[in-house]
Order: sequence, then C-alpha cells, then structure tokens
Amino acid sequence: MKIAVLALQGAFIEHEKKLEQLGATCIELRQKSDLDQDFDGLVLPGGESTVQGKLLKELEMFDDLQKRIQDGLPTLATCAGLILLADRIVNQDQTYFSTIPMTVKRNAYGRQLGSFHTIEEMKGLGKVPMTFIRAPYIESVQEGVDILSEVNDHIIAVQYKNQLALAFHPELDENHSIHQYFINMIKKSTR
Repeated sequence: MKIAVLALQGAFIEHEKKLEQLGATCIELRQKSDLDQDFDGLVLPGGESTVQGKLLKELEMFDDLQKRIQDGLPTLATCAGLILLADRIVNQDQTYFSTIPMTVKRNAYGRQLGSFHTIEEMKGLGKVPMTFIRAPYIESVQEGVDILSEVNDHIIAVQYKNQLALAFHPELDENHSIHQYFINMIKKSTR
C-alpha cells in the first residue's frame, strides 16, 4: 500500500512515520511530476491552509488532486487539511478543494496560546488523544457527512465518503488508531 503525503508545508513527516510504522509505504508530493506515481491514499497535513492552497495552484497540483479526491481517493486531512476539503469557510470567500459539504471556522480556538490536548470519544475508535494547535472546528455539516467526534459542543472529526477530516493532529500523539483507521479505509476501497 502506497500513501502520498502532501509535503509542501506543515506536519507531513510525522504522518509518514506513523503510516510507515503501520506497514504503509509513503511518497511525498512536492511537485507536479510526483503525481505521476500511483498511490492508494492521500494525506493532507496540518500547517497553513492558505499557504498550502496557494502552493498547490502555483505548482499545478491542485486540479489533479481535487479530481482524485472527488473520484474517491481515500484522504486523511488534519487541521489545515480539513480546511482544504471544506466547501465553506467562515469569514472567507475563497475555498480550496471543496469536497466535503461542511462549514469550517479557521483558528476557532484562538492562536497558539489557545492550543490544547484532550482525550475524547471518537465513533468506532473509543477514546482517542487529540492535540489541537490553532485548530479549526466544523460549524455545520450537510447531509451525508458522518460526525465522528465533538469536543466542547463543536464538531472536530467527520467522514464523508472516502474522506476523513480532523481538526486535531493525530500524528503528534503516540496512539496509532486514527492512522490504522485510515489504512483500513484504503484497504476497503481497493477491494
């Protein structure tokens, strides 16, 4: 199983380490020619969504990745990655891939000082450690979006078709359950 990790900016190396520990092979997407490789899943890491969105367009990677996600490529998106998938962003006209019908609020918990760690229930996984760093939250979802977890009455994890979007950073905790869940999503989609 080969998983592509968007490696333009953000916390991509930590995702690669987790996935490789679980037996996956990872490739980094840094330029358009990297998209010529075959891969079974995609990780959109945390970082800065406006920078990632801008670089994806400048490097001519945006349209190809958007089509693959729309066509069902299993995708794990964390923090900024979640923002890239949202079809609506509060106080912002521009969206990016727009592949999940949800409204997202950027930096919803404040700046760096508003970062926090908690352990909460996640549908199908039980208690999961969650690290939030300048995190967004999901203000609302449309029909078909499965809410997997909420923290402080805010939606922070959803699944829509083959897209798993999280407001937190599972790659920063010792727990592997979310990355294993994503690998299992990929296995189901390639049968």
